[in-house]
Amino acid sequence: MGVKKNDNTSSDTSFFDRVYEVAKLIPYGRVTSYGAIAKCLGAARSARMVGWAMNACGGRDDVPAHRVVNRKGILTGKHHFQGTNLMQQLLENEGVEVIDNQIQHFDKVFWDPMKEL
Repeated sequence: MGVKKNDNTSSDTSFFDRVYEVAKLIPYGRVTSYGAIAKCLGAARSARMVGWAMNACGGRDDVPAHRVVNRKGILTGKHHFQGTNLMQQLLENEGVEVIDNQIQHFDKVFWDPMKEL
């Protein structure tokens, strides 16, 4: 899948679609950050917009939004998932350890799309 880096567009919808393309590439058992996706897309200051895209995906099965966390490995988007701990449960099902809403060994499970794509 060809994810275009450094290609800014004016349409939120197309930006969101590009965010989803990157999110779909996050490997099972790994996580990335909102900022890492934004940087990969050439919009380094748009981490918040990536968060909005994750919120807007509405639980689409093809977008693993649970694998996107903040830059410190904290599950900041967990309140957008149904159920109290669904985001954490999905990550733990993939072998990612979470304690007090924070990914443990974040540096080992972090997937950097700039390096991987």
